[in-house]
Parts: sequence; C-alpha cells; structure tokens
Amino acid sequence: MCLILVGWRVHSDFPLVVAANRDEYYARPTAFADYWADAPDILAGRDLQAGGTWLGITRGGRFAALTNVREPHVPPGQGSRGALTRQFLEGAQSAGEYVSGLHASAYSGFNLLVGDGESLWYCSNRDGGAKPLAPGVYGLSNHLLDTPWPKLVTARERFANALGALPERSGLFEVLADDEIVADEALPETGVPLEWERRLSAIFVRSDVYGTRASTVLLRSGTGDYLLEERSFGANGQPLQSSVISTGV
Repeated sequence: MCLILVGWRVHSDFPLVVAANRDEYYARPTAFADYWADAPDILAGRDLQAGGTWLGITRGGRFAALTNVREPHVPPGQGSRGALTRQFLEGAQSAGEYVSGLHASAYSGFNLLVGDGESLWYCSNRDGGAKPLAPGVYGLSNHLLDTPWPKLVTARERFANALGALPERSGLFEVLADDEIVADEALPETGVPLEWERRLSAIFVRSDVYGTRASTVLLRSGTGDYLLEERSFGANGQPLQSSVISTGV
C-alpha cells in the first residue's frame, strides 16, 4: 500500500474514513477483497505470496493498514510486513497494546495504522515507535506519517474536502484516481532512478510492471457498521473488478 488517507473522528456519522491505493508489482499474486475462508471475521484483500494484507477490517471493527518505507538499498527484513496487519486483525489486543509489543526490527521499513474502534495508533520502525492519533486527517505514503511529499499534500487536502459529501464516495475515488506526474523540481529523492521517481510521484501509479492495483474506500459508522469498496486494476491502470461489501452503511 503506497497511499493511505485517514479521517479519524472528524465526520459526525463516520468516525473512521479511509481512502487508499495499493501499489505493487502486477506479477505478485493477490486476492480481491473479501472475507477470508481461514479467518472469516476478516474482510480484506490478500497477498497470496506471503498471506498477509495491506488493509482490512474485522466484523468487530478492528482496522489495520500498512505502507512500506521506500529505501531501495536497505537489505530486506526477516518477516513479511503484511503479517503486521494480519496479526492485529486476528488478535484481541487493544491497538495500543499491539503496537507496544511489536518486534519491529524483524521487518523492513514500515508504517502501520491500527484501530480498535476506541483508538487509532500509528507505528513505524523508522520513526521512533508508536503513538496514538488525535482526531484529524492524516496521510501516509512511503515515508513517515504526513511527510510532505507533493502527492500526499495534494491528496490529503482533497480527501479532507471530499469528506463532507459522505456517504457519497465518488469524490474519494476521484482523489485516488489522480495520475498527474509531479514536476521534476518538486520530486522527493528516495534513491530510485529519476524515471521511477516521476512515476511514483502520482497518486495513481501506472506502468507495465508496477502500479496501483487497488483503490479502496472504507467507512466505519458510529454504530459499528462498515462499508468497504474496492476497485482493482491491471497493468497501466486497466480496470479489473469493483466490489462493495457492507454491513449496513
């Protein structure tokens, strides 16, 4: 997952609102969002290579989402980062207890958001540990929370403006579909070649081998009901599938 936008307790009807793009190699096997056969309380897409997920929610309202930290010359960690989200969704610990007990050094750089309905926590093994988030609008890409990369600043502002139209979700998907490339002088320097720095500067990433594979909007109401809408894509942004799964929103 390479872009996560979160509204935490800023909307009167939906205390948790998430809009997110998952960027990944198209060759990596993936299952579309659904309830898992081996963990039927979990609603999420699934990485079929390592078994984890980038974003999901449970029937009880536990939420988790993840982005990688872009550090191309750092050796990979021992564990799959998708296990961090899966383990929280499968577990019963509070969000704070979970992130406080993580053995974060076993993983490559990550940003993790976990919520238990009462609190929302951010944790990164590149940002000095875990912290609870106050009500507000937040953004994550492939650096730390709210790092002012151009695409994140733009997406976060437009996301905040779109919240007022809820439960209408088209404005959130418009934010996620923006494939404008940032001008060279505004690009971050993350250690990848300039051609890729340009491609990855877009909110919605397109190429032949790597890009945005899923755009997801998640709403959780104050009564605990939730809605997850996922739009999936193939190479160069070709639409593949769209689904909506809801418990009453």
